[in-house]
Amino acid sequence: MDGIMSKLRNLDAYPKINEDFYSRTLSGGLITLASSVLMLLLFISELRLYLHTVTETKLVVDTSRGETLRINFDVTFPALPCSILSLDAMDISGEQHLDVKHDIIKKRIDSHGNVIEARPDGIGAPKIEKPLQKHGGRLEHNETYCGSCFGAEESDDHCCNTCEDVREAYRKKGWALSNPDLIDQCKREGFLQRIKEEEGEGCNVYGFLEVNKVAGNFHFAPGKSFQQSGVHVHDLLAFQKDTFNVSHHINRLTFGDYFPGVVNPLDGVHWNQESPSGMYQYFIKVVPTVYTDVGGHTIQSNQFSVTEHFRSADAGRLQSLPGVFFFYDLSPIKVTFMEEHVSFLHFLTNVCAIVGGVFTVSGILDSFIYHSQKAIKKKMELGKFS
Repeated sequence: MDGIMSKLRNLDAYPKINEDFYSRTLSGGLITLASSVLMLLLFISELRLYLHTVTETKLVVDTSRGETLRINFDVTFPALPCSILSLDAMDISGEQHLDVKHDIIKKRIDSHGNVIEARPDGIGAPKIEKPLQKHGGRLEHNETYCGSCFGAEESDDHCCNTCEDVREAYRKKGWALSNPDLIDQCKREGFLQRIKEEEGEGCNVYGFLEVNKVAGNFHFAPGKSFQQSGVHVHDLLAFQKDTFNVSHHINRLTFGDYFPGVVNPLDGVHWNQESPSGMYQYFIKVVPTVYTDVGGHTIQSNQFSVTEHFRSADAGRLQSLPGVFFFYDLSPIKVTFMEEHVSFLHFLTNVCAIVGGVFTVSGILDSFIYHSQKAIKKKMELGKFS
């Protein structure tokens, strides 16, 4: 047994020295104090890294199929009234959403940006007590109202009871509504008078679109849109204006849900139109993004980059449709962000490296200073004797 204990004693890599042989110096004390403070600071730094999450980023090929893309927007047009502003969306698959009204809200604003209260009933041109029936006569008290679509009826029993119904029927036919005052419903509702009353107002539009996950565009433009000879056009004749100011302020534009660290480059962008009219275009590259937090919850979203361009038009000769267009395309590369904690073994390894490294370096520094002082002192003593 004693032989085994002796062999183990010989394996000791940390031989002990009697304290009587220790030589303590002022430089050694200062180095010990400095190294202790340094070790403490490095330990605190490593502890903070251990307690906080780190985000790992990867780039992979996007293999998802059949998904939809949610576009959230909040855009203010200080010089376009809500009554003439429309929103359209279309993509390269041929799907179109014209004059979108669902899931969006329009707010009328004055020239100072203040929200105007909802218009009460009765404002507009005086209402005609007996509207014009489809057959040409006036509505009698015992009849059901069925307004004429003025040649744009889809069937014999198709009725257009409001100005909006007539405009929609004309849009489906690909016709322009040149003079609303000739339409009984529009005259009765005061369509042109309402537009004139809203002159000088602006409009705040916010909401979201759910579109196919393919390249496409959505745009804000005056007038109802329709297809004419395969070309997307807007009916601007009804507004009896030559120029439209498409100055705008993008309060928010996102493609998908929010996730920590996302930067949307168009948030807060403001543009003032100086030419009489024109088309403002944003070309957007959407990058699919997956964010997974430390708890394992996953957020499917997108990031995007953007460039912009303005196409002006001569006053009175609209060579391009006035409006604000957002053209988007999808990147084939998906970015994944994953939050994770540093493992405890990694933390322990780093702490040991800090303690051992500082201790070793400070020992080397102390030994160098001690032997240097000893050599200088010895030379000084030899100088005295000579």
